[in-house]
Amino acid sequence: MRIGELAALLGVSTRTVRYYHHQGVLPEPPRLANGYREYGMRDAIALARVRRLVALGLSLDEARDVIAEDRSRELPEILAEIDADLARQEQEIRDRRRRLAQVLQLAEAGTLGPQDTASPDLLAFLKAVDLPSSQAAAWDRELLVLMDTVAAAPERKRAFTMLDALAADPELTARGHEFYRRLDELAGAEPDDPRIAPLAAELAEYSLRHLMSNGAPIGPEWDAETMEPFLDGLAPAQAEVIRQVVRHIAGH
Repeated sequence: MRIGELAALLGVSTRTVRYYHHQGVLPEPPRLANGYREYGMRDAIALARVRRLVALGLSLDEARDVIAEDRSRELPEILAEIDADLARQEQEIRDRRRRLAQVLQLAEAGTLGPQDTASPDLLAFLKAVDLPSSQAAAWDRELLVLMDTVAAAPERKRAFTMLDALAADPELTARGHEFYRRLDELAGAEPDDPRIAPLAAELAEYSLRHLMSNGAPIGPEWDAETMEPFLDGLAPAQAEVIRQVVRHIAGH
């Protein structure tokens, strides 16, 4: 067979066959005097096996190792790993469909809010702390939604462990609500208002003690310039409070 006939027989493109050759997955067949590859039954069987292994989830590197006779003993171990990975994917799909059903229910009832598409962890926290209806609280909620979306899994887990501990303490929750109230009072104030400095100092101390008490070093993200793009939703005096909080934390 020529390469086109082999490809048609196995339902792949000639480009795929050539790629398998290039990756060393499919051995090169002998060539005729005119330079064309000449394929036989053994080549068709090898290509069929590659297709089956790739369909099972093996990478081309893994398929190449399995096809080599001295490495074929690795196949059961590789297939077991693929099976475990597929099981994890199935669980993730079930979880996503369950979450999607909840969002669809809210959408069909006409009660879907901006934060209702957040993760169950964040929704549970927002429900537990019952953030007040205020400009400062709305800004904080938007930051939490952003963190919930972009943070890597380990950072999200640590953040929600800390937030859950806060939500479980009525005294700390009440103090957080008091910070929101004091920030809201600055909505019409000037950036040099005398209330700014003491509020920033208290909020920084609260953050260091209750939000950053895991002993991790203060990273480069705690920089006033880094924080600046996120202050758009705040009034000038409120934004100045956050700048001073960041400076307090950075200098800790």
